[in-house]
Parts: sequence; structure tokens; C-alpha cells
Amino acid sequence: MPAPPDPHHRVVASNRKALHEFHILDTLDVGIGLVGTEVKSIRGGQISIREAYVRAKKGELWLVGAHIPEYAFGNKQNHEPVRDRKLLARRREIDKWHKGAREQGITMIPLEVFFDRALVKVRIGLCKGKKLYDKRASTKEKQDKREMDRALKRRR
Repeated sequence: MPAPPDPHHRVVASNRKALHEFHILDTLDVGIGLVGTEVKSIRGGQISIREAYVRAKKGELWLVGAHIPEYAFGNKQNHEPVRDRKLLARRREIDKWHKGAREQGITMIPLEVFFDRALVKVRIGLCKGKKLYDKRASTKEKQDKREMDRALKRRR
């Protein structure tokens, strides 16, 4: 029996395309540096991480290409919709992930944005791109599993 969902963990956006396009080697939950109107937009469920990726520069992790629309009730100090946002992690984790990302074909991609109590967090993945035959194989596995479940259900 699966564990009950955590009431303090609310997913706002997920990158399902990344699960199809990449093998996820490792994941890490990190904080994100935001301004007030960005948090209000995210609370309303308005964030897109489909084209986003994570870059390591000068010993820091940055979320690049995430789109958070302007807050509708914001004032003249509203935020830019697309800008680089700093990710908050421990030095040891940043160094480990930067080392992993320097390998050929390895990239860091945001997998989901969620609220952990009142804090906005990002789950990033260390990913390696899938080949076309890998995508076909994973699709075939999903279909086979679905057919087995249907057969077992009919059998009962």
C-alpha cells in the first residue's frame, strides 16, 4: 500500500516532457530565490518549466528559461517573466552536481516546482538524453505493463 501523500507538499508544475526525453540519473530538491510577485504568481499555478534548464556558473546553480508570468495585481515593481533565478543548495551538492554535469551528454533539468510548507522548491534532475530506440523501448514497456494489468483485472 503506498504511503499517504504529504499534506505540506503541493506540486505546482512538472516537466513531464523531461521524463520522456531523458534518463533521470539523480534528483535533488533545492530552494529558489524569488521576489514577492513571483511567489504570488506561482501560488496561482502560473509557471512553465518546459524549456528551462539548470546551469552552474561561478560555483552557483541557476535556473535558466523558466517563465513566471507577471502578477496581475502587481505594481510598477513587478518582476520580469523570464530571467535567471538562483537555486539554493549546499556547496558540497553544487560541486557534486557541477562535476556530474561536465560529463559528455549530461545535463541538469528542472523536473517539478512544488511548495514544501510555505517555501517554493525545485526538484532538479541530472539527466542523460534518450536515443530514439530508448523512447520506443520505454513506450513498449508501458504498453506491456498496461496490458498485463488489464489481463489480471479480467482474470479476477
